[in-house]
Amino acid sequence: MTTPANSVDWERIEADYRAGILSVREIAASQGITHGAIQKRAKRDGWVRDLSQKIQAKADALVANREVASQVATAKAATEKVIVEANAEVIAAVRMSHRQDIKRYRDLASKLLEELEKASSKTSRIDAFKKLTEAAKVLFALEREAYGITGDQAKEGVASNLASRMEIARKRLANGNG
Repeated sequence: MTTPANSVDWERIEADYRAGILSVREIAASQGITHGAIQKRAKRDGWVRDLSQKIQAKADALVANREVASQVATAKAATEKVIVEANAEVIAAVRMSHRQDIKRYRDLASKLLEELEKASSKTSRIDAFKKLTEAAKVLFALEREAYGITGDQAKEGVASNLASRMEIARKRLANGNG
């Protein structure tokens, strides 16, 4: 049974169509019209379905399922707990690896700062100090990210710590005490 054309709520149909959550057949059934009528109207008026969220959700589910399948090959049905655990393990491994790499870079930057303090030319020390400061900013940002430190408070704390350390080093360089 179809609804007379003049009583069809095309605005509602367009909103449902564009949202991309319901299928065209589901929308048609809820409005008492054919799915062909909706498709014709959508083509005529240039309606576009926004499926990006559905696609992203499906992609996330596929990635999660494939990751679990590789880690839990014997399980017939992966539970939510298993999916969460498996993906958390992968993320934790990546973050721990990043932390180790960042520590190595920090250690290297500290050694370079020590060498910089012993350099003979004031001009070369200042140039190297500027480059080392830029590297420190990048390293601190990477470290905050790897440790999951977010928010303005954490950034301000690191920034003030960096600023005070850099000011001390700048004074030492300017006075020739490095």
